[in-house]
Amino acid sequence: MKSVITIKNCKVVNEGLIEEKDILIKSGRFERISGDIVSEGHVIDAAGLFLLPGIIDDQCHFREPGLTERGSIKTESLSAIAGGTTSFMEMPNVLPPTLDIDLWREKIQIAEQTAAANFSFYMGTSNSNIDQIKAIDPKEVCGVKIFMGSSTGDLCVDSESALNDIFKESPVIITTHCEDDPMVKDMEQHFLARYGEKIPIEMHAEIRSREACIKSSKKAIELATKHDANLHILHLTTKEEIGLFSNKPISEKKITAEVCIPHLYFSREDYATKGTLIKCNPSIKEVSDREALQKGLLEGYIDYVATDHAPHLLTDKSNDYMKCPSGVPSVQHTLLILLELVRDGIFSLNDLPFYLSHKVADRFKVKDRGYIREGYWADCVLVDLEQEHTVTKENTAYYCGWSPFEGETFHSKVISTFVNGEHAYNEGKILESNLGVQLEFDR
Repeated sequence: MKSVITIKNCKVVNEGLIEEKDILIKSGRFERISGDIVSEGHVIDAAGLFLLPGIIDDQCHFREPGLTERGSIKTESLSAIAGGTTSFMEMPNVLPPTLDIDLWREKIQIAEQTAAANFSFYMGTSNSNIDQIKAIDPKEVCGVKIFMGSSTGDLCVDSESALNDIFKESPVIITTHCEDDPMVKDMEQHFLARYGEKIPIEMHAEIRSREACIKSSKKAIELATKHDANLHILHLTTKEEIGLFSNKPISEKKITAEVCIPHLYFSREDYATKGTLIKCNPSIKEVSDREALQKGLLEGYIDYVATDHAPHLLTDKSNDYMKCPSGVPSVQHTLLILLELVRDGIFSLNDLPFYLSHKVADRFKVKDRGYIREGYWADCVLVDLEQEHTVTKENTAYYCGWSPFEGETFHSKVISTFVNGEHAYNEGKILESNLGVQLEFDR
């Protein structure tokens, strides 16, 4: 039995406007959005709070199957709703890698039993799985993922003919991790010769260099242009790459890009205090790159924000450089970081739903989500912009037990998250834990 919920007196942030409204939720959807609604069902007085569409995160690593000592679809989706993320698209670099339809369906089955947020999963690519890619149902599979010249086990695509086949034949969006692996390997050897195994962590920005990113991004764009493919480049990190993209409306673009939370918030200067906790691929680079990424998002050259949420055990992250895995858990803190950037005058509160929900839904053609509209699924988040709190181990929800944001003081707080019209999270407590359903795509 679906809940009936009335949210009274909230300030709705949606489609570029902020308006005080009441919200009536029935049968899992926004039934009515109006200035004065007669209360029905469970009533929430949200006076002083802001209601935003639930975040749609198009890039995360929830580690299941095969790597569940770091996290699982259940644990990381619980972290997601604690931060206002109500839908996620998860990557294929698990064990075994998601390289065929049967493995993809196994992940769907796990999520149907355990996911706290709505879900879809990417199909991975290899030098030899083009037949599996061609068989994808575009209404079900969010996209395919290519590691463009950057090896991740069986997911490396280093064959030119395979790359051309994927760009020519994929029936869904092609998403790419763009770093040139031979360039990275050469720089690793250079710094190993200089420092041995104890390479200083700040050298990560040199090893995973801007040149490696630029070269790989240019190659992906060339392939997409050649085959008229639908390309989305993940986690931009350099100011130079921004110039490769257009700032036309997202509906007019077949080549798009995103920026992820670590690169939007941290810079190379933070290695001094955060160390290996912020080691991620592609690397966090200069202050000037971070500023350019923020500006690129503001001006529409970068389309939206994702997390690249990737938890690891703290014992592994504490290793020396060459043995320390790359990846940062961040899905719980997405909205809080964007709200800090609003407070800093970089972004406008009115625009956050475009960066976190609207444009992602539009790019992937997610059905009936990403907006606060009558008839759409009621995925939304209530936030208090005046409730300051500091990130601690105790209030961090990641299964891995640590956060790169520990010790950071944020001036806003996520109060409540609603998934498919149900009150899933409230004031630090999970109320409902298995509300997620498979995302549908209007393709």
